[in-house]
Amino acid sequence: MATASTAASLHLLLLLSSSRRRRRLLVPRASTSKNDSTAGRRRFIADTVTATAAAVTPLVLPRTPVSRADQTPSLSEWERVLLPIDPGVVLLDIAFVPDDPSHGFLLGTRQTILETKDGGNTWFPRSIPSAEDEDFNYRFNSVSFMGKEGWIIGKPAILLHTSDAGESWERIPLSAQLPGNMVYIKATDEQSAEMVTDEGAIYVTSNRGYNWKAAVQETVSATLNRTVSSGISGASYYTGTFNAVNRSPDGRYVAVSSRGNFYLTWEPGQPFWQPHNRAVARRIQNMGWRADGGLWLLVRGGGLFLSKGSGITEDFEEASVQSRGFGILDVGYRSKDEAWAAGGSGILLKTTNGGKTWVRDKAADNIAANLYSVKFLGDSRGFVLGNDGILLRYVG
Repeated sequence: MATASTAASLHLLLLLSSSRRRRRLLVPRASTSKNDSTAGRRRFIADTVTATAAAVTPLVLPRTPVSRADQTPSLSEWERVLLPIDPGVVLLDIAFVPDDPSHGFLLGTRQTILETKDGGNTWFPRSIPSAEDEDFNYRFNSVSFMGKEGWIIGKPAILLHTSDAGESWERIPLSAQLPGNMVYIKATDEQSAEMVTDEGAIYVTSNRGYNWKAAVQETVSATLNRTVSSGISGASYYTGTFNAVNRSPDGRYVAVSSRGNFYLTWEPGQPFWQPHNRAVARRIQNMGWRADGGLWLLVRGGGLFLSKGSGITEDFEEASVQSRGFGILDVGYRSKDEAWAAGGSGILLKTTNGGKTWVRDKAADNIAANLYSVKFLGDSRGFVLGNDGILLRYVG
């Protein structure tokens, strides 16, 4: 009996000892130091994060490779032409010799005259000694050709003429009493041209520019100040100049006052400019002629309006544009249906229904420049001129 009892007692002690060992394995022991406690917490957090990450399967989407063309999108119908000029140059006008369509000239600020002989693909600086005799930094505003005869005007007052398609240029003297600065010139016939100043003076010549005849009897300032009660808002005691002037193919002009609060028109044979109230609340930025003979009108802030019908009128309706609030600065018509508009921050818009609706060319959004002028020289040749030496060529 004693032996059996002793064996039973030893068996019970072994069971209790085994149970305590299992508890010690299951229950974590308290750390006796601050460092051990901190390390334990860190291990616990790390183990928890690892377990959670292992339990959650991440959603992996298929990756579409991006081509180089997608990273740097090219203009669908336009290409950038690199020019050998300083970045700060603003391009102002472009023209080609009708008898040699591959030969053209590009003008800008800082005495910039560039020449091309391959249709505008490449350009090189052109030096004209007669325009470099004086210590002036000319701003060349306008160029025009008729046959092999061409004209260039600039500020300070300078007039250049060529009769051999630009191979040589001569400087034509100008009167010191010329009202305003020359802003536009148009070659109209052999040895003939039409010139406009920013004060509304229009002059014509028929002997290579040695004599000029006034086409209007007085400047715009004189006309408006003489007709104080003309009903034109902002026209009383007018002393400003033109902000923009555009000529139609048949010789009509539309111009915007420097403050943008009214516009003026002139037709051949009229003795004075005709002022018009603006038909919109915002101030006018620019105006010009559509291919169908009507007018387009741009307002500050990105709005675009079209006149109803053709001809000169004060009745306009707004077109649908995606300007994103950036100002539109110019419009150029390639045909009666297709036109392009350009403006601030590289905005470029296209219409294919005569201007009723416009779609933004998003590929032009990466152009860090203002686009000031759109020029179409026929159906297949077009250019967009901007600041910082930006030139875009239409490639269709």
